[in-house]
Amino acid sequence: MFCRRTAARLACATAFLIGGLQSESAHAQTLTMRTALTRALNASPRLTAAERDVGIATGQRIQAGALLNPELSYEQDNSFGSGKYRGTRSAETTLQISQGFELFGKREARIAAGEAGIDVATIQRKAIRLEVLSETAIAFLSVLGAQRRIQILDEQVTAIDRLTPLLRRRVEAGASSPAETGRAEVASALVKADRERFKAALASARRELAVLMGDANAKYGEVSGRLETIGRPPSFQSVVAAIDANPQLVRWTAVFAQRNAELLLARLKPYPDVRIAAGWRHFNETNDDAVRLTLSVPIPVFDQNQGNILSAQESLAKTRAEREANRNTLIVIAGRAYDSLQGSLRELAVLREVAIPKAQEAAEAISQGYGQGRFTLLEVLDAQASVTQARLREQEALQNFHAAIATIEGLVGNPFTLARESAR
Repeated sequence: MFCRRTAARLACATAFLIGGLQSESAHAQTLTMRTALTRALNASPRLTAAERDVGIATGQRIQAGALLNPELSYEQDNSFGSGKYRGTRSAETTLQISQGFELFGKREARIAAGEAGIDVATIQRKAIRLEVLSETAIAFLSVLGAQRRIQILDEQVTAIDRLTPLLRRRVEAGASSPAETGRAEVASALVKADRERFKAALASARRELAVLMGDANAKYGEVSGRLETIGRPPSFQSVVAAIDANPQLVRWTAVFAQRNAELLLARLKPYPDVRIAAGWRHFNETNDDAVRLTLSVPIPVFDQNQGNILSAQESLAKTRAEREANRNTLIVIAGRAYDSLQGSLRELAVLREVAIPKAQEAAEAISQGYGQGRFTLLEVLDAQASVTQARLREQEALQNFHAAIATIEGLVGNPFTLARESAR
């Protein structure tokens, strides 16, 4: 229940942040974040393997509770010898059934270890589910970001191409050198070369997302989402506090219970079990019958399971250190993502408040002045390139921001509540 609820909340929150508002029916080939997450959960082999781990642990729990099987034995004495013991005339035959009884709570300890094993596998499945959601969200963002950057470069190519008629008129009027036509063509070609590089990156990102959704090739069209929506995250201290609820850490509580049960089982093993047998014996020589009763108890003189007890003790003591190491790793990952998130916010502030507006104003002024002969083509191209680079930096920062959000949400198991900021 926790896993399904967390997955739903993560999917809804991420879709709200960056998911497209258009319906799937309106854009049959358009992929939204919500759809990508759903398909990834349904297709993930890691999640399927985790389901099988739960089944394996369940089988081990069932086996742990099984009682010892009874034994049926047949004995024949005093036969096929010599003298009066020739043949079976003086034989004594015994038919006996025996049953072993585990004492001192050994079976209960095995059952407890088996139940803890189920808990470990179940919680690990929740952790893998969160990882799949986070990885898919980040892959989706990579595709969306690459799409946006290609669009920006397309717009720059169009802007350069729009200069061509004006440039020709200036050349014909003698106001510009014919070499400027070649310079414009070179600038357009360089932008197109950058666009091809981004297209290659987009193809790789699309394939990665497709594989996460269970396809070898990208069979979807464009992805749809909004990167522009951002907000202020909660403090890092609250993130660290929430990490303790991550299934990767919750799992260690079940691991501790499992290893504690294994230690108890190791300590109980030297205590002897009892085997009781009852049988029927027939004496051929006198044709008499009798009942045979047997009680056997092993004597733990040589093997007192000391090695296994020590091993179980060390394994139990190791649990706390393993959990702390796991927690430290998660905090480091969360810290990196949080620093990336904060850095992206600061970068976006500079770009949106200064760099992009100023670059656009300068580009517009220089473009207008170029038509009046006050600026050179090189200055026009440089101004356009500045706008493009600023916009590309903005898209990269937006992608990094949302990727950091997806990473941290995958660690804390819950979506962020962001203090909303207006999109530019």
